[in-house]
Amino acid sequence: MIYSKVICSVLLFYGSMLITADAQTVKDIDGNAYPYITIGNQTWMAENLRTTKFRNGDKIRTTPSLSSDIRAENLPQFQWPSGGKESSVEIYGRLYTWYTVSDNRGICPVGWHVSSEAEWSALIAFLGGESIACAKIKEAENVHWIKYDSGTNETGFNAVPAGIRISNGSFEDVGYVARWWSSTEINTHLTWCISLTHDENFIHKYAYLKRNGLSVRCIKNQ
Repeated sequence: MIYSKVICSVLLFYGSMLITADAQTVKDIDGNAYPYITIGNQTWMAENLRTTKFRNGDKIRTTPSLSSDIRAENLPQFQWPSGGKESSVEIYGRLYTWYTVSDNRGICPVGWHVSSEAEWSALIAFLGGESIACAKIKEAENVHWIKYDSGTNETGFNAVPAGIRISNGSFEDVGYVARWWSSTEINTHLTWCISLTHDENFIHKYAYLKRNGLSVRCIKNQ
């Protein structure tokens, strides 16, 4: 990894609540290991998901070409490397359609799940709200963000700008945008997602098309 793995426990206090960067890791079905952090009463992976399989070992498809248009697909379940480059996966993780994220076979390790909109909202509230929490989860060094002006990463969340994949086949905004699915569906076509950008110190919540490809952060079951 370009940024360092957590090698010891780090404790930070916000009021009466605790943030812990744990020395241990959790592995997905592919054997990828992820450090994790506890923020308040939530435990989050400190990296974006990289798995190419569902939890039962079934492969998650990718498109015949990385730039394939999937707008005509019915309930498309796909994954792609961030930016369309396998060399980017170790840093940025993979991008998934929401139909993949919501499959009942699961994409997070056993004991973990894709974070809901309510769980994201709880994280943001614990860290001080949308205009304050952004810096606390954003990568602290100007390594991957095109424009760095706000990140402290004091939580160890390591938000990196993996960009997105549009359903027409284009990969966009690597270096500019970090955007994660929530598991919370809005309607037939839309789901809530959480977004950070390179030039704002603010966390946004969007209604987003399920056919697009976004990053995933897993949270531990309580």
